[in-house]
Amino acid sequence: METFENDGLKFAYLDEGPRDGLPILLVHGFASSARVNWIEPGWVQTLGDAGYRVIALDHRGHGASDKPHEAPLYTPPVMAGDCIALLDHLSLNKAVWFGYSMGARISVFAALEHRARVAALILGGLGYGLVEGVGDWDPIAEALLAPSLDDVTHERGRMFRSFADRTRSDRLALAACIQANRQEPSREAIAALDVPTLIAVGTKDDIAGSADKLAQLMPDAEALALEGRDHMLAVGDRNFKAAVLRFLAERGFTPDASSFN
Repeated sequence: METFENDGLKFAYLDEGPRDGLPILLVHGFASSARVNWIEPGWVQTLGDAGYRVIALDHRGHGASDKPHEAPLYTPPVMAGDCIALLDHLSLNKAVWFGYSMGARISVFAALEHRARVAALILGGLGYGLVEGVGDWDPIAEALLAPSLDDVTHERGRMFRSFADRTRSDRLALAACIQANRQEPSREAIAALDVPTLIAVGTKDDIAGSADKLAQLMPDAEALALEGRDHMLAVGDRNFKAAVLRFLAERGFTPDASSFN
């Protein structure tokens, strides 16, 4: 992976596919990375094979990027700013933003604060929880700070602690991130966000909230139910991949970047 710097931190990123292809910025979820969220489930290959330019960074606190331990450095607007800085680094005016879970929240904040830089939104693993919250995350932070997985009894806490252990993450950085990254945009702001949007949530996802309800709130959004998928397994769903390619084609975002003009 290549690197760039922003806000005094070094970030790792990948940039694959034709340089004249329409850019899709992949924004990964909490406790994940570009590799875990996008390479391993096949998204980089799927979008690259379709002719798109595929860009993905490791967020601050994640993957191969720097990992500060101060919670105020992990708000959604701050992390959206990292993504904007990557587009600037690559001399790209805008991209299609594809975020999963926390990455979907960050992508929405980017669209709210930098509308001209966001051509379209693809939101996975986050529905109406974007505006009404996705539950109590304090047990997640506590689980990340526990001495070991054996000390964690909270079900969702165990899920994220196990995931963090599997990805060999910096648990102090993740605990800081989860404490600060809960910011919710107002319903009024989302109702005014006129961006072509696809919202995909698994039918067994008990974290994301309703995709249909969020799509109904937004001016130009459509919802996709991923049958039988929970929050973790929805990421690489083949129907999700097919729906994203269909959405891009139907909305005029062909691999040729001239479709931005």
